[in-house]
Amino acid sequence: MALIVHKYGGTSMGSTERIALVAKRVAKWARAGHKMVVVPSAMSGETNRLLALAKELAPAKPAEAYNRELDMLASTGEQASSALLAIALQAEGLEAVSYAGWQVAIKTNSAYTKARIESIDDKKVRADLDSGRVVIVTGFQGVDDLGNITTLGRGGSDTSAVAVAAALKADECLIYTDVDGVYTTDPRVVPEARRLHTVSFEEMLEMASMGSKVLQIRSVEFAGKYKVKMRVLSSFTPWDIDINEEAVSGTLITFEEDEDMEQAVVSGIAFNRDEAKISVLGVPDTPGIAYKIVGAVADANIEIDMIIQNVSKEGKTDFSFTVHRNDFAKAVDLLNTQVIGTLGAKEVVGDAKICKVSIVGIGMRSHVGIASKMFSCLAQEGINIQMISTSEIKTSVVIDEKYMELAVRALHKVFGLDQVAA
Repeated sequence: MALIVHKYGGTSMGSTERIALVAKRVAKWARAGHKMVVVPSAMSGETNRLLALAKELAPAKPAEAYNRELDMLASTGEQASSALLAIALQAEGLEAVSYAGWQVAIKTNSAYTKARIESIDDKKVRADLDSGRVVIVTGFQGVDDLGNITTLGRGGSDTSAVAVAAALKADECLIYTDVDGVYTTDPRVVPEARRLHTVSFEEMLEMASMGSKVLQIRSVEFAGKYKVKMRVLSSFTPWDIDINEEAVSGTLITFEEDEDMEQAVVSGIAFNRDEAKISVLGVPDTPGIAYKIVGAVADANIEIDMIIQNVSKEGKTDFSFTVHRNDFAKAVDLLNTQVIGTLGAKEVVGDAKICKVSIVGIGMRSHVGIASKMFSCLAQEGINIQMISTSEIKTSVVIDEKYMELAVRALHKVFGLDQVAA
């Protein structure tokens, strides 16, 4: 039979009752003959609780000053849920063993709170699987070359699961969440949103990077790079649902050339509230300026998203980019204290009340006028566009945050995403 990786999110692991139901579901798959690896998140709310305790002890100190200890602290949430799941599986009569990331070992770089996986030693896990055990591996964490525990950032358990599946060459990685698949947009914003039966890796990568919260972007990158077959499905269906029915439920994330792909020009509308815009005004328009600005921000471990450089006037230009809202104050302070003076720029201004809205679809490659249709729709709603970014299969705009839901609803309707696919 197949080697299957299950990943369960925090809501799926939210209580001992929920963990017991997860154990019953995993046991069902194991008794069907599959080799099973499970990657759980911490119990719902546990990571926030632990980080709040740290904040109580050092309220005046910036969090990055003790990132190593934060990783030590936060990693315990997944260790607890993994051990509890192993106990629950043993109570179900199965042999099960849990491992922390450093025990496997999942090797990462040393970027605390935002570490990246570099390699996974699969020998121990394979030996247990060959012995008939269910293996539980903590999500969200790993270990660097110096033996320090690291974490992968919010949503990192998705990345852990896909990385483990890639290392083991698993037949499929099932991501169990509190939703039953990937939707054309967030149903909480657009009640008419539809669940997609299939979506390409390219589309899912764009949707994840543009703000879709179903999967962490790095997990999709891993899946695409190592050709890991993924499925997003709900852990809130009855645990004893027929395994053949469960195996085809949710949304399959697959490759564009699959014949069963839904042929839509636009497959989904993604949005992200967690954006902030920073503009460096009056920058000398000379070679290397962009590198000096972006390089300084990147060296501070701050991820930059959209970038725009305006037309040069009298040898000066304005340079704008977006960052995660949590990094906004840090980036502005960095530019003001370390960069603006050396560049001879006029000033740094920012706006933390913006959002990003994107249309995504592989059909955009072969259809013209899609961006024009998007801009026309927003104009009719009186929504001003501040920044624009495009790729082959997506167009993104930055707009005022207060217009986000209006924009999403209007775009969802104008592109016919509320209509049942033929």
